[in-house]
Amino acid sequence: MRAQDGVTRLSLRAWADNKEQGVAEEKKNINIEADDRSTEPSESAEENGNSSEIADKLEGDIETIRQEAEDTRDQLLRLAAEFENYKKRMEREKETLVKYAGEQILRELLTTVDNLDRAIEQGSADSDNAEKQLAALLEGVGLTRKGLLATLEKFDVVPLETVGGPFDPNEQEAMSMEPSTKVPANNVLREFAKGYRFKDRLLRAAKVVVSAGG
Repeated sequence: MRAQDGVTRLSLRAWADNKEQGVAEEKKNINIEADDRSTEPSESAEENGNSSEIADKLEGDIETIRQEAEDTRDQLLRLAAEFENYKKRMEREKETLVKYAGEQILRELLTTVDNLDRAIEQGSADSDNAEKQLAALLEGVGLTRKGLLATLEKFDVVPLETVGGPFDPNEQEAMSMEPSTKVPANNVLREFAKGYRFKDRLLRAAKVVVSAGG
């Protein structure tokens, strides 16, 4: 009987120990869950804070890009307007240059007109010596011609030298042929009208008489 009571006491003590151990483990688990729950809101709040900062930064970057794009657009519009104004100005200047292209040479030719007027006035004046008057007139016309040729040369207009040289159909126009013992055949005997070249272009062909030989 005493042995049975000892066994019973041992069993009760083991049951009690197991019960206490189970309660302790359950309390431990409850504390762990409580700790986990207490840390979850903190982590969530931290994540929300980081997301808010990233969103604010992205919004700031987008606004900066939008402003830079607007500034670039304004600059391009100003450049386009300036280029359009420049193009119109160049067109106006070109039209003016074309319109008054001959102004300078015409101004130079006015001097020739003045010299011719003076020569005519001198030739028309009353004089007892007609021969002297004619000589003065011819001298005035000669000087006027010399001045005119100088003006033409200033603008790269030069006469063609043809007399005595071989006939060149590219620069000369044959008006007739005449026999000559002094000038070889197919060479220019004399000129009806002088030819001129402007820079590297033929301005007017010379009208010439070509030698047929002796």
